[in-house]
Amino acid sequence: MRDTDAMVSPVVEAWATYRTASAREWTARHLVHAKGDSRVSVVLPARNEEATVGAIVSTIREHLVDRVPLVDELIVVDSRSTDRTARVARAAGAEVVSQDEMTRSLPRLTGKGDALWAGLAAARGDVVAFVDADLREFRPHFVTGLLGPLLTDPSVDFVKGFYHRPLVGQASVEPDGGGRVTELMARPLLNLFWPELAGFVQPLAGEYAGRREVLSRVPFVSGYGVETAMLIDLLELVGLDALAQVDLGERKHRHQDTAALGRMSAQIMLTVWSRLQRRGWAHPDAWPAGLLTQFRRGGSDTLPNLDREIVVNDVSIEERPPLAELRHLVPRRRVAAA
Repeated sequence: MRDTDAMVSPVVEAWATYRTASAREWTARHLVHAKGDSRVSVVLPARNEEATVGAIVSTIREHLVDRVPLVDELIVVDSRSTDRTARVARAAGAEVVSQDEMTRSLPRLTGKGDALWAGLAAARGDVVAFVDADLREFRPHFVTGLLGPLLTDPSVDFVKGFYHRPLVGQASVEPDGGGRVTELMARPLLNLFWPELAGFVQPLAGEYAGRREVLSRVPFVSGYGVETAMLIDLLELVGLDALAQVDLGERKHRHQDTAALGRMSAQIMLTVWSRLQRRGWAHPDAWPAGLLTQFRRGGSDTLPNLDREIVVNDVSIEERPPLAELRHLVPRRRVAAA
């Protein structure tokens, strides 16, 4: 069948029409009135992001805390940085918490998902927005766009951002060249097994927001599968109609190399497998290997005839259980040392 013969699912079409919006629909002042007594937290997970985290924090504080009191709490989660991330973030006006401090009573996990979980544990807001810390040319509408549906429509529990992602090469710029893992891995898998989620433009976007009570009821995958797992788990928890997406315009950030994208893809595949097991669609005792073998240019001492070096990475995933189940083990928030 040709592409032009295919039809969009009526469910997906109806949802995309009803639950897709643009960040231009809301101003910060409009949302201050809409939020009423609700508290808003913005959380940035950050690992070695001293080059960008300060500008993001400064922009949010200037426009959404000082000028307009929309954001009540601005938190940077220091995810074991070895650079000046914590110091830069604090100097720009954020409260800095340590991932390890927030999870010190729990098993040690690695990866972005655990930093997000720690941020949710630290946040006190009724609505919590997550923003990646590697964005360049950050604008306040990245936050107001995510908050808009949540503060103006009580039937919305979770909002995902989407945007154009230019891929800057040595000789040219590909306007929508970003999102390679989305197109090659995440989107095909979601369409195959959770077709209701096919309307999400960027299911792996790192900018999203939700009601704290709802986010506290889903687990957080420790690695790069966290966004995939969150969409699947929220679909099952609150249903498609409680999920929404907002166009944030253009997103500029640091891009990963191909090998790193391969490791991300492997973790997404393992995450999907875990959700298939929970649904009974995959054998409960069968678990894919958690090691990924890759190759990079260069000689090998063990295989001298191979003009490549073998590199093996652990891509296995773990999960933090829902925060609601572990709240009694989470310490009172303490500011991490710079």
